[in-house]
Amino acid sequence: MFTNPNLRDQNDNLPFNQPKQKHDPSDSSFPDSFILAKLLAEEKKNTGSGAKALIITENQENAEKISAEINFFDKDINIKLFPDWEILPYEPFSPHEDLVSNRLLTLYEAIKGNLDGIILSAHTALMRLPPKDFVAGHTFFLKKNQKIRLKGLIDQLNIAGYTNNTHVVSPREYSTRGNIIDLFPMGSSTPYRLELIDDEIETIKIFDPDTQRTLYPAEEIRILPSREFPIGKSSADRFRINWRKNFEGDPLKCTLYRDVGKEIFGSGIEYYLPFLHEKLDTIFSYLKNDGKIYEIGETARAIEKQALEINQRYDYLKHDMARPICPPESISIQQHQFTAAKKNFKNIDIYAISKPLKISLLPNLGIDGGINNDLDKFKVALEDNKLGHKVLVVTSNAGRAETIHTLMNKISIPSRVVSTFKEFETNSKKDNSSKLCLSIVKGFMVHGFKIPEFSVITEFDLFRGLHHVADKNEKKNERNVENFIKNLSELQIGSPVVHIDHGIGRYRGLKEVDIGEEANEFLHLEYANSASLYVPVSQLACINRYCGSDPENAPLHVLGSERWNKEKTKAIKQVRDTAAKLLGLYAKRAAKKGYSFQFNQSEFEEFSNGFEYIETTDQKSAIQAVVQDMISEKPMDRLICGDVGFGKTEVALRASFLAVSSGKQVAVLAPTTLLAEQHYQTFKDRFASFPFEICELSRFRKKSENIKSVKDIENGRVDIVIGTHKLIAGNIKFKDLGLIIIDEEHRFGVRQKEKFREIRSEIDTIAMTATPIPRTLSMSMEGIRDFSIIASAPQKRLAIKTFVRHEDNFFVKEALIRELRRGGQAYVIHNEVRTINHKLEKLQKLVPEARIGIAHGQMAEKELELVMRNFNQKKFNVLLSSTIIETGIDIPSANTIIIYRADKFGLAQLHQLRGRVGRSHHQAYAYLLTPGQESLNKNAKKRLEAIQSMEELGSGFFLAMHDLEIRGAGEVLGENQSGNITEIGFSLYAEMLENAVRYLKEGKKENFDLLDTPTVEIKLHVPSILPKNYCPDVNERLILYKKLAESHTELDLLKVEEELIDRFGLLPKEAKNLVLSHQIRIKAKDYDLIKLDATEKSITITLNEKPKINVERLLQKIQQNDSIKLIGENKIRFVVTSNNIADYKRNIEEVFFTVSNKKIILGI
Repeated sequence: MFTNPNLRDQNDNLPFNQPKQKHDPSDSSFPDSFILAKLLAEEKKNTGSGAKALIITENQENAEKISAEINFFDKDINIKLFPDWEILPYEPFSPHEDLVSNRLLTLYEAIKGNLDGIILSAHTALMRLPPKDFVAGHTFFLKKNQKIRLKGLIDQLNIAGYTNNTHVVSPREYSTRGNIIDLFPMGSSTPYRLELIDDEIETIKIFDPDTQRTLYPAEEIRILPSREFPIGKSSADRFRINWRKNFEGDPLKCTLYRDVGKEIFGSGIEYYLPFLHEKLDTIFSYLKNDGKIYEIGETARAIEKQALEINQRYDYLKHDMARPICPPESISIQQHQFTAAKKNFKNIDIYAISKPLKISLLPNLGIDGGINNDLDKFKVALEDNKLGHKVLVVTSNAGRAETIHTLMNKISIPSRVVSTFKEFETNSKKDNSSKLCLSIVKGFMVHGFKIPEFSVITEFDLFRGLHHVADKNEKKNERNVENFIKNLSELQIGSPVVHIDHGIGRYRGLKEVDIGEEANEFLHLEYANSASLYVPVSQLACINRYCGSDPENAPLHVLGSERWNKEKTKAIKQVRDTAAKLLGLYAKRAAKKGYSFQFNQSEFEEFSNGFEYIETTDQKSAIQAVVQDMISEKPMDRLICGDVGFGKTEVALRASFLAVSSGKQVAVLAPTTLLAEQHYQTFKDRFASFPFEICELSRFRKKSENIKSVKDIENGRVDIVIGTHKLIAGNIKFKDLGLIIIDEEHRFGVRQKEKFREIRSEIDTIAMTATPIPRTLSMSMEGIRDFSIIASAPQKRLAIKTFVRHEDNFFVKEALIRELRRGGQAYVIHNEVRTINHKLEKLQKLVPEARIGIAHGQMAEKELELVMRNFNQKKFNVLLSSTIIETGIDIPSANTIIIYRADKFGLAQLHQLRGRVGRSHHQAYAYLLTPGQESLNKNAKKRLEAIQSMEELGSGFFLAMHDLEIRGAGEVLGENQSGNITEIGFSLYAEMLENAVRYLKEGKKENFDLLDTPTVEIKLHVPSILPKNYCPDVNERLILYKKLAESHTELDLLKVEEELIDRFGLLPKEAKNLVLSHQIRIKAKDYDLIKLDATEKSITITLNEKPKINVERLLQKIQQNDSIKLIGENKIRFVVTSNNIADYKRNIEEVFFTVSNKKIILGI
């Protein structure tokens, strides 16, 4: 097994259940997973029912990390991560079906003896599980050519707890259409489509849930139970009998009990598992009789903490007679039971086992971010034998592996790319030489280690600060989000685009054109009078999306006419005037001296630790930006744009803490009373342990309370005040106001915001919004205001599935029943108070099992408040409401919203309403109902299309960009939202304005070129494209061509190259030529070349009029070398011989050396 022959004996003879010397859990660099992989591989020969090993970690994060790393070391080890429910003990929520799916799959695989190990966190290991006979007995298979009656199959699916829906999009769903059955089994990553002919399964095919199109055939389907308990009448009866046996009082007063009587197994029912099974098992029941247990980190402390939390929550919640709960010992095993259960198995201390391996940590490589200099240090470490002769570098993807391979070659370190860790290990054993051998592999590993035989280094160890491994769900940083308007990702046939030199035309597709010795792809643009322009993909930097008015009415230009140049000239004049005004605003802001808040690191961290979630990357950036703004003397004016539920409030909380810690007052302005009330509760909770006074001014407060609060604000007894329009009333005077926070800024009129700002013109201001109105967005993008985007979703958050449908009772009933069956809640938006009671009667007839409440703005304050609290406490499971719930309602169990007459709402309003759902781990649904397509006007159709297309989390910013297109971009300095820059498009206008402001700041004269974007033309006369068989999707190729064309540095180009390799595989010859041409373009621009034309016999370059290179030295070289000729003004020809691409590269490198006297190396 290991290199030490005595190690296996030590493994077999370890004393059981004795106190072990624990490895320091804070030292994440210890290779737990490497040792576990070796031990699990040794156990693979054992057979029989049950998992062979149980690996218990102190938290879920370590479980996920170790699970991935074990499979990196040995892909043959079948290990399953057993996920947690991800809900607190006794919380009235159910786990997401994906989590349940993975849990059931793990338990089933363990029963069948297919698992080498189960890995889970300590607190998950404590919870009781469904019995083995339930998991095995409720699992069945469907095979091709199997005889089965359609009705019998549907009955089986219903018994297993599957739900019949029109479209199958999630696990636990099925649908039937004649002899076709769509089915999404638990434990499967894809749905299946079955075709039955004469009671026989003719075909089984996997299909795409998004397109609903079949992909490829399958032979068999395994169908696991839908939940961790049986459902149906017998299960409901068992539940009700056990409830009456264990709980006192009238059970009919309990909503959960009544719902189960209707066979609705409500949200949070998992904590009543003892009522749904005759007996429960534990995770130890799924382990082989001679299985082994490995504990990683401080598991004992984690077990103690989980047991304490369960008991504390039980003591706190057990008195709720409306929802009585099971005692802790019935849902989890106690600490002494956990310890006793472990003694039935062999407990292995991996830290003791690892001693003979002589594992040591890596030396500090001292690499901080620069490529060339820092790699020299790494080279020294290799040559000094600090890492041994056999070294493996682990990278996150194939593209990065190729990059490091190239970098090693540049510093003369021999390297090779291997497929797996096992391949590296095998090669290392075969190679007995003392010669340095560096291997590179794609895989997941956080930290490396060293043993006498070899060293393992990860890119985290190698490139601290330079390389960042992005999670698959992680969004780009805010500057990339801002560049959305220049992106061609949404370009469709017929979409308008702007060419810097030729104006506005329509995109007609990518065309491959063979122009002699080379094939190339061109962007086909159609202009007025059906004229065509073909733009090489290498010049896509000259093209942007047109964004400024209705795309269908975009003004097309005539090729070769002066109209475009006249419009550009007119726009340039307007831009220069605007830029001068902007500089005036900048000067005014710079002249105003704001307050520099005091920043105490320890106090700020103490407050920040009260945030119970992990900050997302964008959230951290926004917090850091706000802190920097506040500690500077310049008054802050920052817009924070983040989707609903993405953490804008936490940014406001931390800014408020910084302000009140410095002795200043904070005013929080909310557009509705409900939102003000929610903010008040949130602020009170977060500041509970700090000595600051918080008050609320709203109609929910008594008049006497509001009068007292106003006095306390004036004398400084109140530190933070939260309110609505009352805050901008003239009778409120602050003693020392330091920070203003405006939430949902787009809901206020300009005059309201300006009036509030008049209170103190030097006050730091934060505006927060999920969908900023176009003028606000324009102002932010053009630099009048600072701009932060929180576009990365919280962990495990799912995108809201959005459907635009005509009003139909079938869809409404299906949507509500789907939500109620999973124990959730729903909103129904009906924005006509006059007819809302009539709508209530219809809904009650449609879904009689629903408990429906009503809320609208004409209700008395106390009545409205009572309705909202009852809905929050789940006394209603459907809320029929006007748009009063648009902001301020945060109910995680509400995950379906139905909006009647969605065509009457604006884009921002629709986005806000949709944001009321999807605030938990549950899949959320939004149904936008309209009277019919024929009754919709053009803009309503576009709004509905836009919000349906922007399902992705964090789409608020992008919806605002769509609003710019639908309504027209606004004038930057005026209140008019219609705008007058449709002639050239918002993206080009913004780019020109940015250049104008920069040039004026630099003191340039007024005749500067606002479109100073010089392009370099590169002609290699070899095919330079992304072949269709390499990247088949046209839109995908277009996006990648644009990325290549906009790569301004070698690092930019390197990232695109890595993306290509990672997504599509190693580059074919044509793609290598394409990347090479862009690498030459970047180098040529550095040396003031405007054209390079390379053939087999010559390379011709054209310099710009005022090159920065040493022209005299270049002329001397021309005189001394007959192969270099000056053939025109600024044009030089080099006579060469090129037989292949390697010759091309070498010859071009020589040309660059001749021109610049600097040696370069071209990659690829």
